[in-house]
Amino acid sequence: MENRKIILSRQNKTVYLDGDVIVKEHVPTHPKSSVMKEAFNHSLAEESGLPVPKLLGVSEENGCWCLRIQHIPGRTMAEAMAAEPEKLEEYMEQFVDIQSMIHRTTNKQMVRLKDKLNAQISSLREDMPATQRYELHLRLEHMKPHTKITHGDFNPTNVILGDDGKVYVIDWAHAAIGNASADAAATYLQFALEDQKKADLYLKIFCRKNDIAMQYVEKWFPIVAAAQMTKKHGAEKELLSQWAEIVEFE
Repeated sequence: MENRKIILSRQNKTVYLDGDVIVKEHVPTHPKSSVMKEAFNHSLAEESGLPVPKLLGVSEENGCWCLRIQHIPGRTMAEAMAAEPEKLEEYMEQFVDIQSMIHRTTNKQMVRLKDKLNAQISSLREDMPATQRYELHLRLEHMKPHTKITHGDFNPTNVILGDDGKVYVIDWAHAAIGNASADAAATYLQFALEDQKKADLYLKIFCRKNDIAMQYVEKWFPIVAAAQMTKKHGAEKELLSQWAEIVEFE
């Protein structure tokens, strides 16, 4: 135990360094199936040639299911952005390049993003009236179907700038294949919950680099906001519920 260094501790998981291995330990009530799905997605990303640390194994320890992942010495892009705010735009350009590289890859063994989003919207019976859920389902149905790998939780804390000069992407629990603009909308909303300036800069760069109309990404905002409501609580969930209102963004 003395070799373990806690990196992150949240309500449902603890991430710690054990020697030269990262261990992601979930609480005993966390479904085994969810851990296995994350391991499966991580493996598919690795097999697809994406820059991910090696998955070393899945184990049960003291009633908790754990993922064991290769430790990459370095710092997260979030840490780099915070340490060097004058280089924010440069880091954001690199951040978008990495996400766009992921979107150029596919792996049809992953679940379909559209199916996942539909299920998340349907689960909001206690938080959203049926009419609004129907409108979200309808909008989702009319969005273009793609088979690009979408990370689902692509934010600067999940990008590691390795001391070896390479970049690595972690936390593949929410990965799926679908429309890249939906993934961009999810990233935008995560930025917006903390820093609107970064959110706007991100969206501007993403749309420019990928030749995508900003209005098209914005059409995904209500759908993705509703999906993220299933994972957030308190003030963040309340803010997302406002984003989930179907309006045309000016």
